[in-house]
Amino acid sequence: MQTKKFSRREFLRLSALTAAGAALAGCCPPAEEPAKPTTAAPAAEPVEVRWFIGLGTGSKPAEIDPEVEFIATLNDRQSDIYLVAEIVDNEVAFDTLKTQIAGGNAPDVVGPVGVRGSNEFAGSFLDLEGYLGSYDMSDFSEGAITGWTVPGEGLIGLSIGVHPSAIFINKDLFDEAGIDYPVADYADAGDWTVEAMSELAMKLTVDGNGNDATSGDFDPENIVQFGYHHQWTDPRGWGAFFGASNFVADDGVTAQCPDNWREAFKWVYDGEWVNYTMPNKAYQDSDLLSGNAFGSGHVAMAHCHTWYTCCVPAEAAWDFCCVPSYNGKVTAKLHTDMVGAFGATKNPEAAVKAVYAIATAPELVKLWGAMPALKSMQGAYISTLSESFPSVDNWDTIIAGLDYVDVPNHEANMPNFSQADDRVKALQNELESTAGLDVDAAIDAFVADMQAIFDAA
Repeated sequence: MQTKKFSRREFLRLSALTAAGAALAGCCPPAEEPAKPTTAAPAAEPVEVRWFIGLGTGSKPAEIDPEVEFIATLNDRQSDIYLVAEIVDNEVAFDTLKTQIAGGNAPDVVGPVGVRGSNEFAGSFLDLEGYLGSYDMSDFSEGAITGWTVPGEGLIGLSIGVHPSAIFINKDLFDEAGIDYPVADYADAGDWTVEAMSELAMKLTVDGNGNDATSGDFDPENIVQFGYHHQWTDPRGWGAFFGASNFVADDGVTAQCPDNWREAFKWVYDGEWVNYTMPNKAYQDSDLLSGNAFGSGHVAMAHCHTWYTCCVPAEAAWDFCCVPSYNGKVTAKLHTDMVGAFGATKNPEAAVKAVYAIATAPELVKLWGAMPALKSMQGAYISTLSESFPSVDNWDTIIAGLDYVDVPNHEANMPNFSQADDRVKALQNELESTAGLDVDAAIDAFVADMQAIFDAA
């Protein structure tokens, strides 16, 4: 475990030296009659706020010095709070924090942490809503606020980074097929539906003989190009494409597969095993796609997040288009990281002040690398990305995805989360690896297993 702290003694010593300097200055002879002495109230001691870093980003060696510098600057420029950081290696951070909480020694502030990481401490966070009345929240994207508003818990954190999603398109494959690019402005996307995208995917799925999936001569055993793929997500990400929900019902204990998610799973299964517009597991792992389907250059469309720019070849000609609607509603799933306060803090106002200072610090947002949740910083972020990807014109499309985020988030908490998450992955493997599967029966068995996992929580 690695920990960096600023001690209260160092802070008070600095204050004492400042006071001593003032006293020495007072030894010089006055130029005129001194003013009458006054009685000054002693300065209030700042409230110490412990900030736990390590659940997500923040504990890498290159990040520590900038974080320490931010803390020193924050402590120097105001006297309400005194921020102390505990920087813990990510590999042991979760266990360390759980031990602190069990021992009644929880920190005041925690983060950055993503949705999955926050699930480990569900129910422990302070609802920030009642403490933000005096803070300017106008610069936060709406999706950054709704993305961290948890039913039954409130606003559990302020986002420091957002990764909205969109459809990535391979412009070369569209051009080769002579097909217009899909719509990139949600204001004009009324006809851009899941059904329309499915039809387009058929035309963009091609076998080794040049036949597309609409042809009777199409060979599903020799596909060289796919029309669509859900890039690097699990069935909950598939489900969110058809609308936000969760595998646990609103009562927090009952396992379910909502009707829209059931339809989403059937849609993906048919895409992989019936009309062949999406790569099944064998194709995903093949030399053709090499585990990075869209990045291989052999997939025309993929749904993913801004972080996926890490893994698209810089020389590729690609762009964004809108997420299609399902039953008249668009849902662009969101990945996001936040800083929050624990409900157990003895000083909630001070903790919220620290949370706000951290979440709105440009140097930290830039350090941690996500697209900023603050609207005023998004232009610079996009400008930097655009230098690396000159083929991309529709950066506004990805930002607009923040207006359609999934609530509840597709990574939201479930009882007995780790075991439940493993069962979700098993369902994914079954759907992607099994031809001729009775999908409804597989889903029913999955729900029964999930209920047993929930009951064991």
